[in-house]
Amino acid sequence: MEIHRFEKLWLGVGLVLIVGLIATVAYGAVGPGVAMMDDDGGTIDPETVADGNYEQANFKSPGVRQVGEDEYTAHVVARQFLFEPGTQEPIQVPAGSEVTFYVTSPDVVHGFSVVGTNVNTMVIPGQVAQFTTQFDESGEYGIVCHEYCGAAHHTMAGTIEVVPQSQFNSTMTVGE
Repeated sequence: MEIHRFEKLWLGVGLVLIVGLIATVAYGAVGPGVAMMDDDGGTIDPETVADGNYEQANFKSPGVRQVGEDEYTAHVVARQFLFEPGTQEPIQVPAGSEVTFYVTSPDVVHGFSVVGTNVNTMVIPGQVAQFTTQFDESGEYGIVCHEYCGAAHHTMAGTIEVVPQSQFNSTMTVGE
């Protein structure tokens, strides 16, 4: 069987494109700074959170707490159409510290994406999305919902303020 030289050329171009596509997908899945979420955050009863009973949902009151030297936790509730805290008051964290976020939703599926970073997760009712990140530079970062969650989805946004450690200590009441 004889293959024409143009058929060989197009066969070669097709193979290069397939290998390039597979390499791109593999890099996107395991590339630097990309981590997959798992079920480490646990589960909660979404109706308990919807009722505002954060204590029973192990969320106490949403906000930032110091749990170690340069280690903080931030509990965030995403609900239609705000982040609590985040929308009405910014989530304030100290620069250079490690922050573990616990994000949940009592109503519908939301997204939690920090603009300009690789922090991006889906927030599912009954699940607690857990991820750890570090903000090295002081500044203001936007939070957006990237899952369509209803008619006012486009208004669902919030803010993370990363401040120097001294400013954080003077303005925040750090809990347990």
